[in-house]
Amino acid sequence: MSAETPAGNPAARGQITHWRLRFRVWRGGRPFWAGLFILLAGFPIAYFPYANLQIGHLTLAMATTAGAGSLIIGVLLGVLGISLWYQKHVRVFAGVAAILLGLVSIPVSNLGGFLIGFLLALVGGGMAVAWVPGEESTARRTETDRTDKGDVPQAAPADGASEPNDLSGTSPTNGANGRHSAG
Repeated sequence: MSAETPAGNPAARGQITHWRLRFRVWRGGRPFWAGLFILLAGFPIAYFPYANLQIGHLTLAMATTAGAGSLIIGVLLGVLGISLWYQKHVRVFAGVAAILLGLVSIPVSNLGGFLIGFLLALVGGGMAVAWVPGEESTARRTETDRTDKGDVPQAAPADGASEPNDLSGTSPTNGANGRHSAG
């Protein structure tokens, strides 16, 4: 190996390791595999209705009458897969939508892309619905939580009362119960 190749350059190896670790952290904070399965489910569903199979000199067209419908289903599955990567709070919606689109693809798109896209959509949708974000580590939580600091002032009770002064006018200690007079 020469010094010009990335494998021989320790700085390049360190940079590759750095980017690999950053990708691992990014991937761990979102439903990455669910998004990948849903994204991959869109390809066979959208491709097979437009594909032609060549057997020698014989061309077999697998086109269906609902080719546009299968293309729309495939594109929607791709969008749902990518949205799971970048907006993890839509995981339940995207998972349920992927499952429903996979089920709809059975009659519309050659048995859901010959069951390949259908099964990928079901598995990815189930993974998206089941995924929950992990809890923060205690070290990171204590760094961001300011209530445990001693220099944070506490709300002082009003007029020596045991409850803080509520300026909204709805506190029973202020004599109001949430009703306001109109005149």
